[in-house]
Amino acid sequence: MLGANKKGPKKTALLILDGFGVPQVSDSPFSQAKLSTFNFLEKFFPITCLQASGLAVGLPWGEEGNSEVGHLTIGSGREIWHHLPRISISIQNGSFFKNEALLKAADHVRKNNSKLHLIGLFSSGSVHSYADHLYALLEFSKRQNLGQVFLHLFTDGRDSQDMEAEIFFGELTLRISSLYPFAKIASVIGRNYAMDRDANWNKIEASYDLFVDGKGAFYEDPAEYIKNQYAKGITDEFIEPASLKDDSGGAVGRISVGDACVFFNFREDSARELTRAFTDEGFDNFFRKKLENFIFVTMTQYEKGEKVLVAFPPIDVGWPLSRVISQAGLKQLHIAETEKYAHVTYFFNGGTEEAFPGEERILIPSVPGVNFDERPEMSAEKITETVLEKMADYDFVLINFANGDMVGHTGNFEATVKALETLDLCAGKIVK
Repeated sequence: MLGANKKGPKKTALLILDGFGVPQVSDSPFSQAKLSTFNFLEKFFPITCLQASGLAVGLPWGEEGNSEVGHLTIGSGREIWHHLPRISISIQNGSFFKNEALLKAADHVRKNNSKLHLIGLFSSGSVHSYADHLYALLEFSKRQNLGQVFLHLFTDGRDSQDMEAEIFFGELTLRISSLYPFAKIASVIGRNYAMDRDANWNKIEASYDLFVDGKGAFYEDPAEYIKNQYAKGITDEFIEPASLKDDSGGAVGRISVGDACVFFNFREDSARELTRAFTDEGFDNFFRKKLENFIFVTMTQYEKGEKVLVAFPPIDVGWPLSRVISQAGLKQLHIAETEKYAHVTYFFNGGTEEAFPGEERILIPSVPGVNFDERPEMSAEKITETVLEKMADYDFVLINFANGDMVGHTGNFEATVKALETLDLCAGKIVK
């Protein structure tokens, strides 16, 4: 029990091993990794498996889980309908097309005889966005009789196959031409640029300059451009910025004064930096052309205090675990490296940005400038050192190790084995 005896409270540590699970095949990295700590825990302590996808974590049946919904569910202690099904249900029942924030954007465009821009990740994945939501926005634009709608889309390659965008964009182009001829795919860029969350502002600058100034390459057919990128060895995550070329050789559909934008990503952490570039009046991370008389709609609330319209405001979780611990007068520590810091704070706390009384947060910087499979240890050892130094001061310690998730996504078998062994070593030091 957590702090049941004030004279000698028990210390509780919750280790969240992102991307770590029960292998479904015999030749996975688990079969090669030396995992003495985990084998010991499995042999001598009770264990069980939890469902981390579908209805159990507030997603549609059969939908894969992810770090965000996992932390939200663990921290809330119950099923919380995630953004994806919440938005999808609104599309099905028709309330999406009466959404106040979206209607304000449409009214603004009509009043100013300007453009509506739809910005976001477009792929088969469902971690950060969902393709059906983009199609619903196109249908919304059609019902609102908007004549100038421009799509600025990010290719995926991390939560989807790494070379699927050519097919996806080809299908989108056909659908637009038959159902939504008022719309154009104005620009394409890899998520490595537009969805940065590690303060690599040069990547956000490249994205902003593409959308606003048309800086980058040009294409006549987005699918053909992506195919040419593949020929250069560039996969979806890293597709270089490019714009649709107009008849004069310039860029089509630039974001400009008087326009409105809808950022249709629903996951918060990787949408914040680009949103700040568009909406933060005090933004100084790079020089940017400021946009006057401009409306920016976010599908969900990315962070408090933004000067945006939010289509689907957060649901109040009420009593997440962190609040319960705080109300009991206990001290808690939440720690993770950069990649998962939002998960052990905002998501675990039920969508609450502020720390609860008695809650301390420590951010361990991720290793800069390297791919995850080049440094599979990531910052796990530094996290462990900090936990061992600090844990005596707290009743509850929440620790996220990102190695299994981030290294596993690279598909590098040997690096993933090393990541697992790093986790085993670090977990062993903590549970001793």
